[in-house]
Amino acid sequence: MTVGADFTSLTGRFRGELLAHCYRMLGSAQEAEDLVQETYLRAWRSYDGFEGRSSVRTWLYRIATNVCLTAIERRGRRPLPSGLGGPAEDMEAPLVAGPEVPWLQPFPGALLAGEGEDPAATAVSRAGIRLAFVAALQYLSARQRAVLILRDVLEWPAAQVADLLGTTTTAVNSGLRRARAQLAQALPAEDELAEPAEPDRRAVLDRFAAAIQDADGSALAELLRQDVALEMPPLLTWFTGRQTVAGVIAEHFLTEPGGLRLVPVLANGQRAFAVYQRDPGGAYHAHAMLVPAVTPAGIARIVAFQDPGLFRLFGLPPEYRAAAAGPAPAQD
Repeated sequence: MTVGADFTSLTGRFRGELLAHCYRMLGSAQEAEDLVQETYLRAWRSYDGFEGRSSVRTWLYRIATNVCLTAIERRGRRPLPSGLGGPAEDMEAPLVAGPEVPWLQPFPGALLAGEGEDPAATAVSRAGIRLAFVAALQYLSARQRAVLILRDVLEWPAAQVADLLGTTTTAVNSGLRRARAQLAQALPAEDELAEPAEPDRRAVLDRFAAAIQDADGSALAELLRQDVALEMPPLLTWFTGRQTVAGVIAEHFLTEPGGLRLVPVLANGQRAFAVYQRDPGGAYHAHAMLVPAVTPAGIARIVAFQDPGLFRLFGLPPEYRAAAAGPAPAQD
């Protein structure tokens, strides 16, 4: 076996979980891909010096974490609109854009599973990938993120985390307490994060998709929780409250039946939708990635990432012709 083949066979199966790790740290699927590439490049360059004192997985996580820490120092955090200011109280409020903000991005489910990857590793990579959790991580410093992810998501021993970060076990435990306290302030309560049983969740999302595609504002409003929130990065303006949110969606998006087409995708470990918008010629163009959070009391939050560039990450084309715009196959 050549050195290249040996390196690939030893390291390739960890790609999916390293992508998830870098995404948790940075909040960007695109940056995560770039940083994993950098991780593998550094690992390849230093492979001859790898003495096996730790596992290959630990060695790769050490490199990836350090790459992420450097990137965060240069680029700062990636928020959602709710992390930058309060909600608008009037559905007629002007929609203000923030194009200069490095926004949080959704994470495509297809990136989690690498070829030949251990199913257990894939399960680990899905842990802690939910959008609300990753958004809350953005409130932590770079090293606090690393400590909390390694300890609470990956469940590494404190001594192993200390060795990776070049610090002491005492410092890791102290940093973890501070990180947990800060995270508790930024993360929604557990009952808000709870999800209904799979059949109920699927039924709600099917009705949600049908209401949007049929431009049925009343049917949509019935699915929303009373305190629902709507965020639409790169817009700084966001809204809360069933009446307000339903009104904003109806005014700006539900203009005609069939005007929008929703394609089911997996984002952040949950069912989401790629939204295509119909033009006057009948073609459907990439418009937004829609990530709804479903609770037993209804849809609690809708994040509409209005960035057509995200469709490439999800393996979707930028356009569907009218002839191809029939019912979309589920991807979950």
